[in-house]
Amino acid sequence: MAPLVVFDDAHGGLGPLVDLRASFEVRTGALTNLERIERTLGVRAAALAPAAGVRGIVAARHAAPAVSGPEGAEALFVNGRCVLPGAEIASLKPGEALVEAGTGDLVAAAGSGADCAAALRDGLAGSGLAMHPSKGHCLIRRPWDVVRFRDEALRRDLAMLSVERWAGAPGVVCFGSHAVSVDAGAKVQPGVVIDAEHGAVRIEAGAVVRPGAILCGPCWIGPGSTVVERAHIKGGTAIGPVCKVGGEVGGTIFQGWSNKGHEGHLGDAWVGEWVNFGAGTTNSNLLNTYGEVVSRVEATASNERTGLTFFGCVVGDHAKFAILTRLMTGAVVGTGAMWAATAPVSGAVERFAWSTDAGRKSFRFDKFLETARAMMGRRKIDPAPAYIERLRELHAMGAGS
Repeated sequence: MAPLVVFDDAHGGLGPLVDLRASFEVRTGALTNLERIERTLGVRAAALAPAAGVRGIVAARHAAPAVSGPEGAEALFVNGRCVLPGAEIASLKPGEALVEAGTGDLVAAAGSGADCAAALRDGLAGSGLAMHPSKGHCLIRRPWDVVRFRDEALRRDLAMLSVERWAGAPGVVCFGSHAVSVDAGAKVQPGVVIDAEHGAVRIEAGAVVRPGAILCGPCWIGPGSTVVERAHIKGGTAIGPVCKVGGEVGGTIFQGWSNKGHEGHLGDAWVGEWVNFGAGTTNSNLLNTYGEVVSRVEATASNERTGLTFFGCVVGDHAKFAILTRLMTGAVVGTGAMWAATAPVSGAVERFAWSTDAGRKSFRFDKFLETARAMMGRRKIDPAPAYIERLRELHAMGAGS
């Protein structure tokens, strides 16, 4: 196979999902898009082409070089928004491209960097690539698409990640016919119930599942994460690395490094990094009318039909919520927002919005950075200069952007 290059095409509107990461770094199941693409194709990326705003962050996180766009000799170029890569990609021959049925967006191309760059710049029709339509949708276009693709992405991931069936542990109740796989470095303590009737369960190294917790498959508990006492982790949930999660959580993806350690419901949601939910914080994931959820990518955007009946919220990195906060169906919370108002969170909340009962203003950047450093420091992480600079750029865009 030709070298693999995964690129951002800057299409769609993914809102807070990509403020601090490339589209291929978004966790859309147990794995990120990049991890799933690499595992599916059986090859590591030779280069990554993120959007300009996050290039420095991406370069610091990966061994593969971060380049400005598709370039170089013959390679297999794959769109970082691709959640469900398939055999169609691997079977592309030089000079061929796979386009998403319905949208016409480029999914993958085999050929030179110039061919792929021309397709992105000038459109596929004038690129000289032979186009083949995909069998279905596979690209995320809006933040809520992580909910749309979640079940199939998680099913594929668990099939790839699960190893031999776990032998069990004293005091742990485990039942169901699907795979239950627990890394030798994980701790599953007495009183835990693992229900694998409806899907597989995978618990990674360093994870801890505390007494009284219930895990319902399909679900994935990432490395270093803790599921606290009496937590109810329902199916369709993927908890990224180094999270602390409690209460009732279902159909939710945690990117990683976030805390929901107390009681409260969170359903059909995507949660970024360094988020903290105050005790009792709860979201709605279903309208009282049982109708289609309407949402918007950010505060200045128009409302859109999501095509979803169940959609709770999307929460950007570094958002913070006071105790007993309520998040209404379809809420999208911007990066760096702080909510301490008694009114529920609804619609789209601006980046770095500081919301209290006295009103809403912009979170002062020096105060925000102090808070971010304090939370990250608790996990012995010091934000890199490129990361801080990107946060500063996002803040400069202004609340309401």
